[in-house]
Amino acid sequence: MTGLMRVLGIDPGLTRMGMGVVEGMVGRPLTLIDVNVIRTTSTLPIAERLVTIERGIDAWLDEHQPDAVAVERVFARSDVSTIMGTAQASGIALVCAARRGLPVALHTPSEVKAAVSGNGRADKAQVGAMVTRILRLDAPPKPADAADALALAITHIWRGGAQARIDAALAASRRPTSTSTRTTRSRA
Repeated sequence: MTGLMRVLGIDPGLTRMGMGVVEGMVGRPLTLIDVNVIRTTSTLPIAERLVTIERGIDAWLDEHQPDAVAVERVFARSDVSTIMGTAQASGIALVCAARRGLPVALHTPSEVKAAVSGNGRADKAQVGAMVTRILRLDAPPKPADAADALALAITHIWRGGAQARIDAALAASRRPTSTSTRTTRSRA
């Protein structure tokens, strides 16, 4: 196994859904594959907006064929309507990835900020600046949702990839070693 991983980072939102694909591995320079934002207008019914988001995510999954999807974990803010829209958009992202059998990881905003900047309380400008530096870009991705999506993908490669290898090793160590063990279990 080479360890090279392609991750689709998704910064969920009902109006702007940041999408970023990064490829690489721990200890090596990472490469930006693509970045953009799926936009929906608040004049449309929520169901139609969610269908637009679903189609956009599916198109990205088809085009970029990621090994994993990293989605920002929804956290409570003061505005309930913002939380609801973000949670609905996040759910669409989870369903799109799960439908394809892709591993999905949820990373908190503070975890992502800490991973890319070393500071779990970094502001959007600091995150954008570090994403620019890590991916060797000429300018920070705009809008901030795009930079956040790339930060999620970077975080997953740096942290999630290692965790996935640990989880796989643990799962392999728990597998039954003989058919007689399986037979005994199936009778129980």
